[in-house]
Amino acid sequence: MTTVAETGQRHNGGQLPGAIAAEWTKLWSLRSTWWSLASSILLTLGYAALTAISVRVQTDNGEVALRLSAPEVAASAVFYLAQFTVLAWATMSIAGEYGSGSIRSTLQWVPIRTRMLLAKVVVLAPILCVLGIGLGASAIGLAELVMGDAGSPATAGDGVEMSLAIGVYCALLGVLTLGIGTALRSVAGTITVTFMLLLVVPMLLAAIGMRAASDYLPGIAGLNLMFGPDGVNPVTGTSSPYPQVLALVILVAWALLSLGAGAALLRRRDA
Repeated sequence: MTTVAETGQRHNGGQLPGAIAAEWTKLWSLRSTWWSLASSILLTLGYAALTAISVRVQTDNGEVALRLSAPEVAASAVFYLAQFTVLAWATMSIAGEYGSGSIRSTLQWVPIRTRMLLAKVVVLAPILCVLGIGLGASAIGLAELVMGDAGSPATAGDGVEMSLAIGVYCALLGVLTLGIGTALRSVAGTITVTFMLLLVVPMLLAAIGMRAASDYLPGIAGLNLMFGPDGVNPVTGTSSPYPQVLALVILVAWALLSLGAGAALLRRRDA
Protein backbone atom coordinates (compact mmCIF):
# COMPACT_ATOMS: atom_id res chain seq x y z
CA MET A 1 0.00 0.00 0.00
CA THR A 2 2.84 2.38 0.86
CA THR A 3 4.53 1.76 -2.51
CA VAL A 4 1.33 2.38 -4.41
CA ALA A 5 0.66 5.59 -2.50
CA GLU A 6 4.17 6.92 -3.09
CA THR A 7 4.47 6.13 -6.78
CA GLY A 8 0.84 6.56 -7.73
CA GLN A 9 0.91 3.42 -9.89
CA ARG A 10 1.36 -0.33 -9.67
CA HIS A 11 4.27 -2.10 -11.32
CA ASN A 12 2.86 -4.63 -13.75
CA GLY A 13 6.04 -6.33 -14.93
CA GLY A 14 6.20 -4.63 -18.33
CA GLN A 15 3.27 -6.43 -19.96
CA LEU A 16 3.97 -7.41 -23.59
CA PRO A 17 6.97 -5.07 -24.11
CA GLY A 18 8.57 -6.48 -20.97
CA ALA A 19 7.93 -10.04 -22.13
CA ILE A 20 9.44 -9.25 -25.52
CA ALA A 21 12.53 -7.74 -23.88
CA ALA A 22 12.93 -10.83 -21.72
CA GLU A 23 12.63 -13.17 -24.71
CA TRP A 24 15.13 -11.09 -26.68
CA THR A 25 17.65 -11.28 -23.85
CA LYS A 26 17.13 -15.03 -23.39
CA LEU A 27 17.44 -15.74 -27.10
CA TRP A 28 20.82 -14.06 -27.53
CA SER A 29 22.19 -15.49 -24.28
CA LEU A 30 21.77 -19.09 -25.50
CA ARG A 31 24.65 -20.88 -27.18
CA SER A 32 22.17 -22.75 -29.37
CA THR A 33 21.22 -19.42 -30.99
CA TRP A 34 24.77 -18.74 -32.11
CA TRP A 35 25.30 -22.33 -33.24
CA SER A 36 22.10 -22.19 -35.28
CA LEU A 37 23.07 -18.86 -36.80
CA ALA A 38 26.56 -20.03 -37.74
CA SER A 39 25.27 -23.33 -39.10
CA SER A 40 22.68 -21.56 -41.26
CA ILE A 41 25.32 -19.37 -42.85
CA LEU A 42 27.88 -22.13 -43.40
CA LEU A 43 25.39 -24.64 -44.80
CA THR A 44 23.77 -22.15 -47.16
CA LEU A 45 27.00 -20.75 -48.54
CA GLY A 46 28.61 -24.20 -48.69
CA TYR A 47 25.70 -25.65 -50.68
CA ALA A 48 25.57 -22.63 -52.98
CA ALA A 49 29.31 -22.76 -53.64
CA LEU A 50 29.41 -26.51 -54.36
CA THR A 51 26.37 -26.37 -56.62
CA ALA A 52 27.73 -23.39 -58.53
CA ILE A 53 31.15 -25.04 -58.92
CA SER A 54 29.48 -28.19 -60.26
CA VAL A 55 27.55 -26.22 -62.86
CA ARG A 56 30.65 -24.24 -63.82
CA VAL A 57 32.89 -27.31 -64.18
CA GLN A 58 30.37 -29.29 -66.21
CA THR A 59 29.84 -26.36 -68.55
CA ASP A 60 33.58 -25.77 -68.99
CA ASN A 61 34.10 -29.47 -69.79
CA GLY A 62 31.42 -29.40 -72.46
CA GLU A 63 29.09 -31.64 -70.48
CA VAL A 64 25.34 -31.20 -70.21
CA ALA A 65 24.98 -29.23 -66.99
CA LEU A 66 21.84 -28.58 -65.03
CA ARG A 67 20.96 -25.01 -65.91
CA LEU A 68 20.24 -23.20 -62.67
CA SER A 69 19.97 -19.52 -61.93
CA ALA A 70 21.62 -18.05 -58.86
CA PRO A 71 18.25 -17.44 -57.12
CA GLU A 72 17.28 -21.09 -57.71
CA VAL A 73 20.57 -22.24 -56.16
CA ALA A 74 19.89 -20.07 -53.10
CA ALA A 75 16.35 -21.39 -52.66
CA SER A 76 17.54 -24.99 -52.89
CA ALA A 77 20.29 -24.32 -50.35
CA VAL A 78 17.79 -22.96 -47.85
CA PHE A 79 15.18 -25.65 -48.38
CA TYR A 80 17.49 -28.67 -48.32
CA LEU A 81 19.86 -27.54 -45.57
CA ALA A 82 19.42 -24.16 -43.88
CA GLN A 83 15.74 -24.56 -43.04
CA PHE A 84 16.60 -27.37 -40.63
CA THR A 85 18.82 -25.07 -38.60
CA VAL A 86 15.88 -22.65 -38.51
CA LEU A 87 13.70 -25.54 -37.37
CA ALA A 88 16.19 -26.41 -34.61
CA TRP A 89 16.46 -22.76 -33.53
CA ALA A 90 12.69 -22.37 -33.17
CA THR A 91 12.42 -25.75 -31.44
CA MET A 92 14.98 -24.88 -28.80
CA SER A 93 13.29 -21.55 -28.06
CA ILE A 94 10.20 -23.32 -26.68
CA ALA A 95 10.59 -27.11 -26.47
CA GLY A 96 14.11 -26.67 -25.15
CA GLU A 97 12.68 -24.78 -22.18
CA TYR A 98 10.40 -27.71 -21.38
CA GLY A 99 13.35 -30.08 -21.63
CA SER A 100 15.48 -28.06 -19.23
CA GLY A 101 12.61 -27.14 -16.90
CA SER A 102 13.24 -23.42 -17.40
CA ILE A 103 9.69 -23.03 -18.71
CA ARG A 104 8.56 -22.83 -15.05
CA SER A 105 10.67 -19.73 -14.51
CA THR A 106 9.47 -18.26 -17.80
CA LEU A 107 5.84 -18.67 -16.79
CA GLN A 108 6.54 -17.20 -13.37
CA TRP A 109 7.95 -14.09 -15.01
CA VAL A 110 5.17 -13.96 -17.62
CA PRO A 111 2.18 -15.74 -16.07
CA ILE A 112 -0.18 -14.85 -18.93
CA ARG A 113 0.70 -17.76 -21.18
CA THR A 114 -0.56 -16.42 -24.48
CA ARG A 115 1.49 -13.26 -23.84
CA MET A 116 4.60 -15.39 -23.32
CA LEU A 117 4.01 -17.26 -26.59
CA LEU A 118 3.24 -14.06 -28.48
CA ALA A 119 6.47 -12.52 -27.18
CA LYS A 120 8.43 -15.47 -28.55
CA VAL A 121 6.77 -15.03 -31.94
CA VAL A 122 7.40 -11.27 -32.00
CA VAL A 123 11.09 -11.82 -31.23
CA LEU A 124 11.83 -14.91 -33.33
CA ALA A 125 9.88 -14.27 -36.55
CA PRO A 126 11.54 -10.94 -37.53
CA ILE A 127 14.99 -12.35 -36.73
CA LEU A 128 14.39 -15.38 -38.93
CA CYS A 129 13.00 -13.16 -41.68
CA VAL A 130 16.13 -10.99 -41.68
CA LEU A 131 18.28 -14.12 -41.52
CA GLY A 132 16.48 -15.63 -44.51
CA ILE A 133 16.87 -12.46 -46.56
CA GLY A 134 20.56 -12.33 -45.70
CA LEU A 135 21.08 -16.00 -46.54
CA GLY A 136 19.27 -15.61 -49.84
CA ALA A 137 21.14 -12.49 -50.89
CA SER A 138 24.57 -13.86 -49.95
CA ALA A 139 23.93 -17.24 -51.60
CA ILE A 140 22.70 -15.54 -54.78
CA GLY A 141 25.76 -13.32 -54.90
CA LEU A 142 28.13 -16.24 -54.35
CA ALA A 143 26.42 -18.48 -56.91
CA GLU A 144 26.37 -15.68 -59.49
CA LEU A 145 30.07 -15.02 -58.92
CA VAL A 146 31.07 -18.68 -59.27
CA MET A 147 28.77 -19.72 -62.12
CA GLY A 148 29.13 -16.63 -64.25
CA ASP A 149 27.60 -17.22 -67.67
CA ALA A 150 27.33 -20.96 -66.99
CA GLY A 151 24.12 -20.45 -65.04
CA SER A 152 20.73 -19.38 -66.26
CA PRO A 153 20.43 -15.59 -66.45
CA ALA A 154 18.63 -13.77 -63.63
CA THR A 155 17.94 -10.12 -63.06
CA ALA A 156 18.56 -8.11 -59.91
CA GLY A 157 14.79 -8.05 -59.42
CA ASP A 158 14.73 -11.86 -59.46
CA GLY A 159 17.36 -11.89 -56.74
CA VAL A 160 15.50 -9.40 -54.57
CA GLU A 161 12.22 -11.29 -54.98
CA MET A 162 13.83 -14.61 -54.09
CA SER A 163 15.61 -13.18 -51.05
CA LEU A 164 12.36 -11.71 -49.72
CA ALA A 165 10.52 -14.99 -50.34
CA ILE A 166 13.20 -16.92 -48.47
CA GLY A 167 12.96 -14.49 -45.56
CA VAL A 168 9.18 -14.83 -45.35
CA TYR A 169 9.43 -18.62 -45.55
CA CYS A 170 12.00 -18.79 -42.73
CA ALA A 171 9.87 -16.54 -40.51
CA LEU A 172 6.68 -18.57 -41.05
CA LEU A 173 8.56 -21.84 -40.61
CA GLY A 174 9.75 -20.53 -37.25
CA VAL A 175 6.17 -19.70 -36.20
CA LEU A 176 4.96 -23.12 -37.38
CA THR A 177 7.68 -24.83 -35.36
CA LEU A 178 6.95 -22.71 -32.28
CA GLY A 179 3.34 -23.87 -32.36
CA ILE A 180 4.27 -27.52 -32.78
CA GLY A 181 6.89 -27.26 -30.04
CA THR A 182 4.41 -25.65 -27.66
CA ALA A 183 1.93 -28.44 -28.29
CA LEU A 184 4.40 -31.35 -28.07
CA ARG A 185 6.80 -30.00 -25.38
CA SER A 186 9.52 -32.25 -26.77
CA VAL A 187 12.62 -31.29 -28.76
CA ALA A 188 12.84 -34.65 -30.51
CA GLY A 189 9.10 -34.79 -31.14
CA THR A 190 8.97 -31.26 -32.55
CA ILE A 191 11.89 -31.80 -34.92
CA THR A 192 10.50 -35.16 -36.06
CA VAL A 193 6.95 -33.95 -36.70
CA THR A 194 8.06 -30.78 -38.49
CA PHE A 195 10.60 -32.66 -40.62
CA MET A 196 7.95 -35.17 -41.64
CA LEU A 197 5.51 -32.39 -42.49
CA LEU A 198 8.10 -30.61 -44.63
CA LEU A 199 9.59 -33.54 -46.55
CA VAL A 200 8.38 -37.02 -45.65
CA VAL A 201 4.61 -36.54 -45.99
CA PRO A 202 4.91 -34.89 -49.46
CA MET A 203 6.98 -37.85 -50.70
CA LEU A 204 4.50 -40.34 -49.24
CA LEU A 205 1.59 -38.55 -50.90
CA ALA A 206 3.43 -38.61 -54.23
CA ALA A 207 4.11 -42.32 -53.82
CA ILE A 208 0.41 -43.14 -53.42
CA GLY A 209 -0.71 -40.96 -56.30
CA MET A 210 -1.79 -37.91 -54.30
CA ARG A 211 0.93 -35.50 -55.38
CA ALA A 212 -1.56 -32.66 -55.89
CA ALA A 213 -2.41 -32.75 -52.17
CA SER A 214 1.23 -32.12 -51.26
CA ASP A 215 1.06 -28.67 -52.87
CA TYR A 216 -0.92 -27.53 -49.83
CA LEU A 217 1.62 -28.69 -47.25
CA PRO A 218 3.90 -26.01 -45.77
CA GLY A 219 7.20 -27.17 -47.26
CA ILE A 220 5.92 -27.46 -50.83
CA ALA A 221 3.95 -24.22 -50.48
CA GLY A 222 7.18 -22.57 -49.35
CA LEU A 223 8.99 -23.78 -52.47
CA ASN A 224 6.10 -22.60 -54.62
CA LEU A 225 6.38 -19.21 -52.94
CA MET A 226 10.10 -19.04 -53.68
CA PHE A 227 10.12 -20.44 -57.24
CA GLY A 228 6.80 -18.97 -58.36
CA PRO A 229 4.54 -20.24 -61.14
CA ASP A 230 7.26 -19.76 -63.77
CA GLY A 231 9.81 -21.95 -61.98
CA VAL A 232 9.98 -25.68 -61.40
CA ASN A 233 9.53 -26.94 -57.84
CA PRO A 234 12.61 -29.16 -57.22
CA VAL A 235 10.65 -31.60 -55.02
CA THR A 236 7.54 -32.12 -57.16
CA GLY A 237 9.27 -31.53 -60.51
CA THR A 238 6.34 -29.38 -61.66
CA SER A 239 5.51 -25.71 -61.75
CA SER A 240 3.35 -24.19 -59.04
CA PRO A 241 -0.40 -24.75 -59.59
CA TYR A 242 -1.24 -21.45 -57.89
CA PRO A 243 0.15 -17.90 -57.67
CA GLN A 244 2.67 -16.83 -55.04
CA VAL A 245 0.00 -14.92 -53.11
CA LEU A 246 -1.90 -18.16 -52.51
CA ALA A 247 1.33 -19.91 -51.50
CA LEU A 248 1.82 -17.18 -48.88
CA VAL A 249 -1.77 -17.61 -47.65
CA ILE A 250 -1.23 -21.37 -47.28
CA LEU A 251 1.95 -20.82 -45.27
CA VAL A 252 0.30 -18.24 -43.02
CA ALA A 253 -2.65 -20.58 -42.46
CA TRP A 254 -0.35 -23.43 -41.40
CA ALA A 255 1.59 -21.14 -39.07
CA LEU A 256 -1.56 -19.74 -37.43
CA LEU A 257 -3.16 -23.18 -37.13
CA SER A 258 -0.06 -24.56 -35.43
CA LEU A 259 0.29 -21.53 -33.15
CA GLY A 260 -3.39 -21.63 -32.22
CA ALA A 261 -3.22 -25.32 -31.32
CA GLY A 262 -0.09 -24.73 -29.26
CA ALA A 263 -1.66 -21.76 -27.45
CA ALA A 264 -4.83 -23.73 -26.64
CA LEU A 265 -2.86 -26.61 -25.12
CA LEU A 266 -0.53 -24.21 -23.31
CA ARG A 267 -3.49 -22.64 -21.49
CA ARG A 268 -5.01 -25.99 -20.47
CA ARG A 269 -1.95 -27.85 -19.19
CA ASP A 270 0.37 -27.40 -16.26
CA ALA A 271 3.96 -26.38 -16.92
